[in-house]
Amino acid sequence: MLIKKKSIAITLATVALGVASVTSQKSVPNAFADSPVPLKTRVQLTGAGATFPAPLYQNWFVMLNRKVPNLQVNYQGTGSGAGAEQFIKGTVDFAGSDVAMKDEEIAKVSKGGVLMLPVTAGEIVLAYEIPGVAKLRLSQATYVDIFLGKITNWNDPKIAKDNPGVKFPDLPITVVHRSDGSGTTAVFTQNLSEMSPEWKTKVGSGKSVQWPGGKFVGSKGNDGITATLKRTPGSIGYVEYGYAKTNKVSMAILGNKAGKFIEANEKIGSQTLAKVNLPANLRAFILNPSDPGSYPFVTYTWLLVHKQYDSPDKAVAIKAMIDYAINEGQSQSSALGYIPIPKVVKQKIADAANAINPSSPAYKITVK
Repeated sequence: MLIKKKSIAITLATVALGVASVTSQKSVPNAFADSPVPLKTRVQLTGAGATFPAPLYQNWFVMLNRKVPNLQVNYQGTGSGAGAEQFIKGTVDFAGSDVAMKDEEIAKVSKGGVLMLPVTAGEIVLAYEIPGVAKLRLSQATYVDIFLGKITNWNDPKIAKDNPGVKFPDLPITVVHRSDGSGTTAVFTQNLSEMSPEWKTKVGSGKSVQWPGGKFVGSKGNDGITATLKRTPGSIGYVEYGYAKTNKVSMAILGNKAGKFIEANEKIGSQTLAKVNLPANLRAFILNPSDPGSYPFVTYTWLLVHKQYDSPDKAVAIKAMIDYAINEGQSQSSALGYIPIPKVVKQKIADAANAINPSSPAYKITVK
């Protein structure tokens, strides 16, 4: 069963009220998939971070709570930067990040260690709002120049060349970008740096960057960018594919490294992902893939969890959360615009997560 995106604003605290009569006991019998979750008490997990996967995560955690009433997971989409910071400080049990932690960030985690688990993946699209333009194609050179602030009007000859026969209005381009520390920004700017030496030199990459001068507007979160686009004629911005799809905003067909124009969808994203070999630490970046059939902006997004938790019940709960994510949760991915992860990746995640609290292996994840 899938919870629609428009309902995700209902907090998991509301779900908690609905099951209060069940969870008021200290120990509640329950079943998770085909095997029990051996929780001795009610457990609440808190997480924060990437907005990119937030709709999918929140669906997962509502459905997990229905399956395991004495396990509740509350996730807040605060942005990858804020989530990683909270995880490092130990104020959340886990975090979400669209960009894997760097070695220097991992070194700051003083307690519990870090596992980075790529539990889902998605595409970053260029969504736009141009009156009278139903279909937009942008070559790699063109969209890089738009974000460099070198192309400033929709009637620019370079845009016309990418779109023969399309009449564009004499309308200034408003570039909408993330105002918060964002893994989506990091992935997007890493790719632009790979595509353009000028971008790499002038702007570079990171969760936050100094955007070029011009008509640039910052908005918080994927939802903030999407809302700004819809109310701003002449705007273009980068958002997660699922947000654009669900909110019915127009998406540009983008040129890839091979010069082919590729439309974002789950099938193309999955084909691009299949060509990536994840290393042992599950940290991989897909930068401007060269395959002619690949979409240019495809990324994993990671759950950041500890290798060791003080509470054995919390360790079991974390494993149960991961179990649901890589098994039943994957069936919800496509409907929300995310890419289901390959089985080989599921197994790598399961192997890594089964090592959580190794002295107390009370729960084992099995790939289904």
